[in-house]
Amino acid sequence: MKKPPALAVAVAPSLPRHAQQQSIEQATMSLITHSTNPNDHHHLLPQIHALLLKTSLLSNNFILATFLRRIISATTDLLYARSLFDQTSNPDAFLWNSMIRAYLTAQIPQQSIALFHQMRRQQRVFIDTFTVSLLLQACGRAGDVEYGFRAHALVFKHGFRSDLFVQTALIEMYAKLGFVGVAERVLGEVDEPDLVMYNVLLGEYVRVGEEWGCGGAREVFDEMPVRDLVGWSSMIAGYAKSARPGEPVKLFYEMQLDNVRPDGVVMVSVLSACGEMGALGMGRMVHEYIERNRIEVDVKLGTSLVDMYAKCGDIENSLIVFDNMVVKDVYAWSTMIVGLANHGEGELALAHFAKMVSLGIEPDDVAFIGALSACTHVGLVERGRALFASMNGVYRVAPKIEHYGCMIDLLGRTGHLEEARELIRSMPFAPDAIVWRALLSACKRYKNANLAEEATVKLMELDPHSDGNYVLLSNMYSQTKKWSEVANIRKLMRVMDIQKTPGSSSIEVDNVVHEFIAGDKLHSKSNDIYDMLEEMNDRLNAAGYKPVTSSVLQEMDDQTKQNVLATHSEKIAIAFGLLSTPSGSPIRIVKNLRVCEDCHLAIGLISMIYQRKIIVRDRNRFHHFVDGSCSCQGFW
Repeated sequence: MKKPPALAVAVAPSLPRHAQQQSIEQATMSLITHSTNPNDHHHLLPQIHALLLKTSLLSNNFILATFLRRIISATTDLLYARSLFDQTSNPDAFLWNSMIRAYLTAQIPQQSIALFHQMRRQQRVFIDTFTVSLLLQACGRAGDVEYGFRAHALVFKHGFRSDLFVQTALIEMYAKLGFVGVAERVLGEVDEPDLVMYNVLLGEYVRVGEEWGCGGAREVFDEMPVRDLVGWSSMIAGYAKSARPGEPVKLFYEMQLDNVRPDGVVMVSVLSACGEMGALGMGRMVHEYIERNRIEVDVKLGTSLVDMYAKCGDIENSLIVFDNMVVKDVYAWSTMIVGLANHGEGELALAHFAKMVSLGIEPDDVAFIGALSACTHVGLVERGRALFASMNGVYRVAPKIEHYGCMIDLLGRTGHLEEARELIRSMPFAPDAIVWRALLSACKRYKNANLAEEATVKLMELDPHSDGNYVLLSNMYSQTKKWSEVANIRKLMRVMDIQKTPGSSSIEVDNVVHEFIAGDKLHSKSNDIYDMLEEMNDRLNAAGYKPVTSSVLQEMDDQTKQNVLATHSEKIAIAFGLLSTPSGSPIRIVKNLRVCEDCHLAIGLISMIYQRKIIVRDRNRFHHFVDGSCSCQGFW
């Protein structure tokens, strides 16, 4: 390989000495600041270093700091930068700040704090507002409460309380340390807080949104005198992560009224919210907005579109978006594979998994969850075993409890109950309730009472307050006509005060999401809905429908149980859908819980009676009901 020529700086010999030195400094600075080709960094930076030594410019702290920043931005190896820094005889505050900032940028805030501590021991170096700002940020990101308090004391000691950079860093530090109330007080003490301060506090509220909720963030957002794209984006992202997915869509429209144009980051959050709600109409409108405004669809935004369509029950458009993506990373492939698996498209999911691998993209743990779930839906035991074995053996992906759960589900669904039990015994960690529930479901299907007893005991130990477990057990005992056990289950629920989680179902009509609970009569069209429910029930009975009264655990007579089942939330939502959507069009329902056996039976018959495709997304998977049959084949 040809060795690159040594660097040199040409200077006119006729110039006076001080002018020559100034010319050398200018030329060297130009060389440092314009060395932007990443391919040249591995040999160019050492040559610049040699030039600085040759021209005695290492003693110029400004040039040295600029060179340090170039090293830091060009490489991830801070050892070179630190060794250069340590060789400096008298680094000034500017140079110290550059090195402290480097560790902060490299996500090593502890080193920033340690370097500041070293700086404080140098008596001739005075800290400035930038030093303190960097220290405050480092304390927040390192989670160092004690040093954070000491850093705040320095703010008072050096009279930096009125500095905007310091105030902003204080807000960020306290918010990151969990003292959000203190961060708000700091903001309140600022005479004229700027937009950056509000955005910092808002961003930290959103970051810890799951713990704090969005109430505090919304208060900060509403107090902002002006809201820029950063503020809108943070608030929308916060709501998208919370249990209020309708809010991001509202804010999406509000920000347009405020003349703030959404970017791709905002669209990702809004699409996520649409997917959580199953709001296909809203999702389509967002997609149209992206196309109409020519927002760049990068990998992340494209993946969000794929995910939104899949979660909204439109797997066909999910595939179209995926196929049109120019660049696909492992997350895009995994999202598509999981979406196909959840819709029962097992063969197609496995084909996509194989295509991904053939393109040299190594599957991640999410892709394996999708592939193993696909094997479950298709019943491919050998393929599932091979995939599971390849995780560690070929791809160095350690199986998590979710992967074991998929394998238990696959083996149980296909009748390999003893093998499923042995796999549970061999797990490197304790099985959770999901694993035992999968085994118990298989025991119910194949009437294996002995194994069911063991699974029941484990399930009750791990998750004694889940009403779904009692429903599953009661149904299993009813199936085997063990009525005394059914009575015991009901008694146990009373003793333990087990409250059934309220079921709710939602349906989107004309871009508006309508949510119903069991026995709901609050809708404006409630009278029409209940007339349709009565018609549905009459036609179901004429088709030979027999209510599965064992789905109701409360002690009541059979007729009362049938009345309760007739007004389950998904049936109310379907009745509203039959009234409100064109004849022959699909009906899409989102259920917050697992669909009960009675509703599963009834919805299948309704799809046949009314000649409608009914797509139900429950807690476990998608159910595509067509002409009386479900894509889950009775196993969910």
